[in-house]
Amino acid sequence: MHFIITDAWLAKSRAVHLSGTKLVLTFLGLSFGLMVAAASLYHWVFLKGAREGWPVIGTLVKLVVKDEFEQRDRFMRENLDAMARRLGEMQAKLVQLESLGERVSGLAGVNSAELKVAPGRGGALVSGHPLSMEELQATLSDLDQLTNQNTDLLTVMESRLFDQKIRNMMVPTQQPVQAGHVGSSFGWRIDPFTGRSALHTGLDFQADQGTPILAAAGGVVVAQEVHPAYGNMVEIDHGNDLITRYAHASRVWVKIGDLVKRGQKIADVGTTGRSTGPHLHFEVMVQGVPQNPQKFLAAGRNLPAVAAAKR
Repeated sequence: MHFIITDAWLAKSRAVHLSGTKLVLTFLGLSFGLMVAAASLYHWVFLKGAREGWPVIGTLVKLVVKDEFEQRDRFMRENLDAMARRLGEMQAKLVQLESLGERVSGLAGVNSAELKVAPGRGGALVSGHPLSMEELQATLSDLDQLTNQNTDLLTVMESRLFDQKIRNMMVPTQQPVQAGHVGSSFGWRIDPFTGRSALHTGLDFQADQGTPILAAAGGVVVAQEVHPAYGNMVEIDHGNDLITRYAHASRVWVKIGDLVKRGQKIADVGTTGRSTGPHLHFEVMVQGVPQNPQKFLAAGRNLPAVAAAKR
């Protein structure tokens, strides 16, 4: 690139030739010089003017600072409003949880009033002023306290329902033979060996030889022996002075001290002992007194219907 430089009277002239590299370096040098000059001007005018109290500069500084504070306040306000909306959603869910807890507490037999559960809330929506940081912190503190109260309530209900589940599992309501049908019922009957009236202390389930015998409830095996009348016999203790007896088995799969679950196979149907053919003699005893097993088995058959009705 060529430049021709002349004086004011066009008496003298000079030609200058700049290559591409020199032109770029010259442009960069001028740009850097302008940036340094602008920064120096800003430092000298604004900072010195603000320090010495120049009216125009002071006004500009106040406007800049005011705008910055307004932006910061608007940002905090928007965040507080968002937190307040989220807090309102959490409170609504907590109210629903309280209502659910009260319904479940009735099923668990827990009086929710004794645990000081927060009362129900409701009413028309009347919008108020935006929450301040202090009000938001106070509301969060109240929410934390209500959460702790509901946690205590649900913990008690969980424990109570767990106890009920364990007790239900320990009650002999499971049919001891799935493929069998009842022959002789509980009560007085004609004894098949003597032909005289005698008390039948259990239920006889007619089934084929080798049919699985199942535990009517969970418990501990307290007897496993060969009895003159009952043949191969198993007794299971379910707690609360409640024992079930399984007699005339062809083979036994458990031993004394074993912990068994509801529905677990414990023996096979047979005809050992005082028996006229393959069947299971099933007894339920409370404090050593024989009870009618049908009452327990009928209660077990009604449990699904009761649960469905509650739903």
